Amino acid sequence: MSYGALSAEAIQAMNLGAKQGDFYHNTGEGGISSHHLKHGGDLVWQIGTGLFGCRDDNGRFSADDFAKLANLEQVKMIEIKLSQGAKPGHGGVLPKAKITDEIAVIRGISKEHDCVSPPMNPEFSTPLELLSFVSKLRELSGGKPIGIKLCIGNPAEFLCLGKAMIETGVFVDFITVDGAEGGTGAAPVEFSNRLGLMCLEGVYFVNNVLVGLGIRSEIKVIASGKTASGFDIVNKVAFGADMVNAARTFMMSVGCIQSKQCDTNKCPTGIATQDKNRSKAIDVERKAKRVASFQHHTLHSFYELLGAMGLDEVYKLTYNMVKRRTPNGMLESNTHTVPELKTKQLLNDALP
Repeated sequence: MSYGALSAEAIQAMNLGAKQGDFYHNTGEGGISSHHLKHGGDLVWQIGTGLFGCRDDNGRFSADDFAKLANLEQVKMIEIKLSQGAKPGHGGVLPKAKITDEIAVIRGISKEHDCVSPPMNPEFSTPLELLSFVSKLRELSGGKPIGIKLCIGNPAEFLCLGKAMIETGVFVDFITVDGAEGGTGAAPVEFSNRLGLMCLEGVYFVNNVLVGLGIRSEIKVIASGKTASGFDIVNKVAFGADMVNAARTFMMSVGCIQSKQCDTNKCPTGIATQDKNRSKAIDVERKAKRVASFQHHTLHSFYELLGAMGLDEVYKLTYNMVKRRTPNGMLESNTHTVPELKTKQLLNDALP
């Protein structure tokens, strides 16, 4: 949901809605714009592989530029995007037609060609280098929470990251687990359809690994990937998430009709375009109320479901409360399929 992919009016509506509803607004990888700051909603600054907003002329990390933005009061957390569910292992693309003078300045890019994010972050290539980068961002931001976003591909790579955190004593504050079902207008279809774990599988795996390594209490887990209803939140929290993100459904609350014109700059609703004649159709004040209303009613549905399950606290929601139908028609608990690890079980020989 970056500025550039989305119009200024769409960004403002979402940020104002987040302020009215008292929840945060993730910037997406396109950097922080004046439109993110205009209405005062809390921000999670996402830093993608292009380092937009904190890159020098050579495309490498600029500590000074990062510090200026990271220390803004509205910025509450910083999220390093390693990969995205809809395009793991592939950078995003902002077509040349959508790059205005303002966007070029914000991102630190040229207007003369498409903006293509690299598949990997240029500042690190190993778990230890990543954690060193996390420490640097934490210091430059004055101690604000620093986390990562990823879609699980090779499980061994995540286990390596967990091992590195134990060895160094440097922990990320949160991990946003994106699912392969996530959507974007900036991904090849083959990547969207074929790569990465689905959100529930990824969240369960990440939670299980952190428990098995004995570091779950150090790290919050955020679930992303096609959150549309109260039951989606129930499912993701039951599988191990502390919080849940939503993206596409908030675009729909602003008016997205999924016309799939994101890359043409001709979005008919004015959301995914930089054409002012189209984006002026968005009434920021009215759409912001819809953003806040969607979040409020989705949470209301979530709490109603908890009550129907006989629960009075979110933390009492557990994995075995969600049932699934097997191919032979039997109804069983998820615990029959994948065993839950005990604390520090991965650090000894008592493996299942």
